[in-house]
Amino acid sequence: VSAMGESSMDPTISASDSTAQQDSLFSMMDVFLISLITGLFTYWFFFRKKKEEVPDLPKMQTVAAPVRDSSFIEKMKKTGRNIVVFYGSQTGTAEEFANRLSKDAHRYGLRGMAADPEEYDLSDLSRLSEIDKSLAVFCMATYGEGDPTDNAQDFYDWLQEADADLSGLRFAVFGLGNKTYEHFNAMGKYVDKRLEELGAQRIFELGLGDDDGNLEEDFITWREQFWPAVCEHFGVEATGEESSIRQYELVVHTDVNMNKVYTGEMGRLKSYENQKPPFDAKNPFLAQVTENRKLNEGGERHLMHLELDISNSKIRYESGDHVAVYPANDSSLVNQIGEILGTDLDTVMSLNNLDEESNKKHPFPCPTSYRTALTYYLDITNPPRTNVLYELAQYASDAGEQERLRKMASSAAEGKALYLSWVVEARRNILAILQDMPSLRPPIDHLCELLPRLQARYYSIASSSKVHPNSIHICAVTVEYETKTGRLNKGVATNWLKNKVPDQNGSSSLVPMYVRKSQFRLPFKPSTPVIMIGPGTGIAPFIGFIQERAWLKEQGKEVGETVLYYGCRHEHEDYLYREELARFQKEGVLTQLNVAFSRDQAEKVYVQHLLKKNKENVWKLVNEGMAHIYVCGDARNMARDVQNTFYEIVSEFGNMSQPQAVDYVKKLMTKGRYSLDVWS
Repeated sequence: VSAMGESSMDPTISASDSTAQQDSLFSMMDVFLISLITGLFTYWFFFRKKKEEVPDLPKMQTVAAPVRDSSFIEKMKKTGRNIVVFYGSQTGTAEEFANRLSKDAHRYGLRGMAADPEEYDLSDLSRLSEIDKSLAVFCMATYGEGDPTDNAQDFYDWLQEADADLSGLRFAVFGLGNKTYEHFNAMGKYVDKRLEELGAQRIFELGLGDDDGNLEEDFITWREQFWPAVCEHFGVEATGEESSIRQYELVVHTDVNMNKVYTGEMGRLKSYENQKPPFDAKNPFLAQVTENRKLNEGGERHLMHLELDISNSKIRYESGDHVAVYPANDSSLVNQIGEILGTDLDTVMSLNNLDEESNKKHPFPCPTSYRTALTYYLDITNPPRTNVLYELAQYASDAGEQERLRKMASSAAEGKALYLSWVVEARRNILAILQDMPSLRPPIDHLCELLPRLQARYYSIASSSKVHPNSIHICAVTVEYETKTGRLNKGVATNWLKNKVPDQNGSSSLVPMYVRKSQFRLPFKPSTPVIMIGPGTGIAPFIGFIQERAWLKEQGKEVGETVLYYGCRHEHEDYLYREELARFQKEGVLTQLNVAFSRDQAEKVYVQHLLKKNKENVWKLVNEGMAHIYVCGDARNMARDVQNTFYEIVSEFGNMSQPQAVDYVKKLMTKGRYSLDVWS
């Protein structure tokens, strides 16, 4: 309800009532003014002498505020570091790369530290030259549509506004991106360009990692040229120390109070038993699954619709936002790792950072059991990165297996090719590697130190908060495939969600979650037409959008044309939300429903083919109706094909050349009239 709507006068008040109201209003106004003047005079008379005490107030407030060690310069000086590696990380990979670079430094007689930009004041970069042989490295991931990651947002804002003189700063940037996205590595490119504009000296070229290709190889290739450049710049050389250095030490707790042991919480101990808002990545809400139904009528895949109850959580969301869920690994995988390493998984332990000055005291919440760590905190299903193989090699008793692991972790072309085929393309996870290398039996604590953190998974919300304020809907497809080695690999989150049973007490129906805001928003004016393109589970946010437009229509608002382009494989197999869409169309909310069934005929038909078929109508909506365009789903093929189709339509009906048409569509993006919510 708008503020204007709330304050407008009820039209049923008669004229005489209105006059009486005015009279009483005047008399009340007189009383109010006299009281106010009297009050102000009294306050001035009694309290004017206290004026000199006012400056003391800020001092009192600062005592209560938490003291944050926000100067990374002071920390570096105190701990004898000269290289700081900042990371902008959403899923943990950039943080992992930053840790690897900071560990590398000791080989060259230098000392590094990885740092989260969110924890420090980055205006201190101008002081880094106070430290001898100092260097700042930035491992920056790009998130969404060219956006900074959550933890780098403040740094990005500072860079945009800063007029600092960074002439004494030496830097290098490695960007983590994905070529299937429109704004490939936008954050890495921006940081690299902006630091130079502020006077900083680039000592090695910008590295651009592509997660659509082989991000690990891109990083290794950049890193093997980066260090020689550092050596040359500072006149240092490798010390030849290649030894594996442990970052954490193991402490086994034999006599421990189980109330002090983490059982899967992300931040505060016992936060799942004693839930307190606000809920976010470090403090997720445990939502009850109230519905979990299969959406498709046939086929090999399992497509599902889940509803999460967020009553009493104070969680607010908008159509187009993302819900993040923290999954758990399959217990059979966890048990097999325990068996193969001959470990009692219920041993309670802590891994404590050997660097006491580090902000990161443990690699995951401690104390905890190995079982909890492998179930809730560690990624055991993705192929391990080369640094993990390198560190594990020392534990292979067979010389051939040891050499093979070291080779895969090397920068030699043959080693890279072996890693690509044997690990990446074969999709070998840590369990598969242990199974296929019988002599490799590392201590479980070192394995837990090396494995990356299990990350939250993001889903486009498939509901509108106007219609479902206390519930968040998810539409997902379970991931399951056979690898080249004949193993069946299952997606962690989708298979875990599939097994969430509504109306059961206990953890079998609870999902730790939080909401992440997005830029994917319906137009401000309901009368603006929308063209939504979302095949497969890409339909998710559009179910929310259509629900919201239906609600707006019920409120008596004028709602513009609502056009959907949806696609699936077979009409009678995986047509998601068929009944709901038919109902919305019947009610007149969904003004056009265009569905492509890709495999129901000899030649494949996709959403872009239907866009071409209706090109005149599409152009009219965009050009005359000022429609907003939304694309959701697969980034690699669909989003690109749809974009190329828009270039063709704009070129044909707008009488433009190809470059002009491209420019026209890019301008729509800049104005927020062409939005993407895509994944690869």
